[in-house]
This record gives sequence, C-alpha cells and structure tokens, in this order.
Amino acid sequence: MTAEPTGHVMWTPDPIRQRAANYTVEDVLDLPDDAPRVELNDGVMVVVPSPSLAHQDIGNLLWLWFRRHAPAGYRAGTALGVATGFKNSLEPDVVLLREPVANSHFFDAAQVAIAVEVVSPSTRKRDRMQKPVEYAAAGVTHFWRIEHDPVHVFAYDLGKKGYELVADSAEELVLTAPFEIRLPIADITP
Repeated sequence: MTAEPTGHVMWTPDPIRQRAANYTVEDVLDLPDDAPRVELNDGVMVVVPSPSLAHQDIGNLLWLWFRRHAPAGYRAGTALGVATGFKNSLEPDVVLLREPVANSHFFDAAQVAIAVEVVSPSTRKRDRMQKPVEYAAAGVTHFWRIEHDPVHVFAYDLGKKGYELVADSAEELVLTAPFEIRLPIADITP
C-alpha cells in the first residue's frame, strides 16, 4: 500500500505578510482549523512548538487544581489565545478567566485573572523575559511562571512598573489574590 496524495496543503503564514509584519488578531481568529498553534508578535505569526509531556502534565494538573479550587466566577482553560494588542496575541499554558466566558478559543486580556507559562528549554527566554512584559502591558493582573525539574512556581502581581514577585515556592504557593490560594506544589508535580 502506498500513501496517496490528498491534494491538501497545510496552512503556513504568507511570507510576504510575515515580512510586512501586518497580521492582526483578526487574522489569527480567521485561521483554518488545521493551522498550527500560533502567537502574534508585532504583526508576525510565530508558530508555537508543542509542549513536552512533562510540560503538559504540569499545565493539566494546574488546570485540574483550578477547576477543583477556584470559586464561582472563574474558569480555567488551556491552549487558548489571549489578545494582548491589535497585532499581538499569546497562548498561555494555563489561563484562569473571569466569567462569563464565551465558548471560544480566544479571549481579551481583560478577562484573564491569571496567565500561566510553564517554562521549557525552547521557550525559556520568551517565557521569562518577553511574555511577562506583554501580559503586563495588556493589563493582566496576575502572572505565574512555573519552572520544572524541580517544579517551582513564581507568582507576580501587576504593579505600577510591571510585575512584582509576590510569592514563590517549591512546596506550597500561598496567595490572597485573585482569591485565597493554597496550592501544594505536589498537586501539580507529575
């Protein structure tokens, strides 16, 4: 048996539009279903690599913890886009949204209560340096960065000059905002 060509070509960003950096959030919303995961960086489509299994385990365990412990008025999600500007979007590993939420795959930054990035070797610089600046500029009030090997959570609140570290732990994360949180790190450790 041989593979038959399907005639279907996988979507890729238009190289002319990439060089012109003129993609917008509207273009991201109009992507076909078979398009790869992308973030928008100043009008340029950036293909987001698939996370490793350990990375997914941490994100999924945190999603489950939020689902079990977040009070009414919040809803957790994964693999959802967040518009941080007209020509910018991010896809946090885990996001805690303020309800009501539409059945969508893309949200405005104002709906985000907590954006969470699990740091991977391939995304280390972006997760630690670039994304926090963009989330802060968009007004996301709480940002968490999770390092693994061992799992360690850093929680930041938006201040006048950007994010300020309010707690970090490899044992138990204790916070008062956006609600009372006592997260045992073992609960999100694969």
